[in-house]
Amino acid sequence: MYKRVIWIILDSVGIGEAPDADRFGDVGADTLGNILKERGQLQVPNMEKLGLFSIDGTALPKTDMIPIGAYGKARELSKGKDTTTGHWEMTGIETRQPFPTYPLGFPEELMEEFVRRTGCKGYLGNIVASGTQIINELGNEHMKTGYPIVYTSADSVFQIAAHEDVIPIDRLYRICETARDLLTGEHAVARVIARPFVKDGNKYVRTPNRRDFSLKPSEDNLLSYLTEAGYRVTGVGKIHDIFCGTGIGDTVHTKSNIDGMEKTMDFMDTQHEGLIFTNLVEFDSTWGHRRDVEGYAQGLEIFDKGLSRLIAKMQKDDLLIINADHGCDPTFRGTDHTREYIPVLVYHKGMDRGVNLGTLNTFADIGATIAENFGVGPLPIGVSFKDKL
Repeated sequence: MYKRVIWIILDSVGIGEAPDADRFGDVGADTLGNILKERGQLQVPNMEKLGLFSIDGTALPKTDMIPIGAYGKARELSKGKDTTTGHWEMTGIETRQPFPTYPLGFPEELMEEFVRRTGCKGYLGNIVASGTQIINELGNEHMKTGYPIVYTSADSVFQIAAHEDVIPIDRLYRICETARDLLTGEHAVARVIARPFVKDGNKYVRTPNRRDFSLKPSEDNLLSYLTEAGYRVTGVGKIHDIFCGTGIGDTVHTKSNIDGMEKTMDFMDTQHEGLIFTNLVEFDSTWGHRRDVEGYAQGLEIFDKGLSRLIAKMQKDDLLIINADHGCDPTFRGTDHTREYIPVLVYHKGMDRGVNLGTLNTFADIGATIAENFGVGPLPIGVSFKDKL
């Protein structure tokens, strides 16, 4: 048994189109492969050592390096390609009914109720939009009227943007909480997202004070099982938000990927058992959705450098798991997530050879492996690969 599992999610780092990518309009998407193809090189020696470039069935170049970790890729069963469905499936929850989306904006009666319940005098937007574009298109009007900017995307999200001086952060969070209470039943979107911004020179830019307000998941999941069994479960980044606090003990929000890695290593100094569960969101929010290939590549390289420090801090009874939750190919059309396989890398200091995990049939195999390790479950879905480690 591994006393402690450090589980890091590289948000949106997909590794090639899934078998059902055509149903999502994502044929040809390949976040990692297309970044490497466009950039020409990617210096991630630590992930390479764990087996990233040894994964079968990808467009990544093969390496002569003999990996020391377990490596493979996983496909998603759930009907979706977003943060919520991806993370929930990892912990044993299959989303069989897609969350509602609003390609034409939210119904007028719903928005009228939003205004009534929140006390806002009005709203701007209510369209499908890129978050960085809409705040610059409607930012000046927002400053004049004080109305929050509401928008959505191809994902099941109700996003509310506001300048931090016009609608203070605490007030914006309360508005989002009210919207979360409103959006139930047929309008039960996966997430309500607070999107604070400020002005920087001649343009408006988003701040790191984003907050997600998710639906509450079923308690038949890995995190709840661990907590009920008395294990400590810590969420770093937006993990607490994704699971609406279900099964989470300690939690800390983060400002960036670097901050997320630092907070993870801080917990490694004080938490010597249980699960440390981290989401690094910048790959998705800062580079994937903004179609910034170079920023994405540099972010991966910076993470890889931090990974060497994290591995050095690992104890002999630690298990490290690194994987993604969906894709967000910055070279692909549009600005939305992409339906892709995710890479899976696993390591502990007792490993003296690489292990090819092949293709996992569900993200839940990862959660099932953690569940078996701690003697909880079984999860509703997923097959453990612990005996291969």
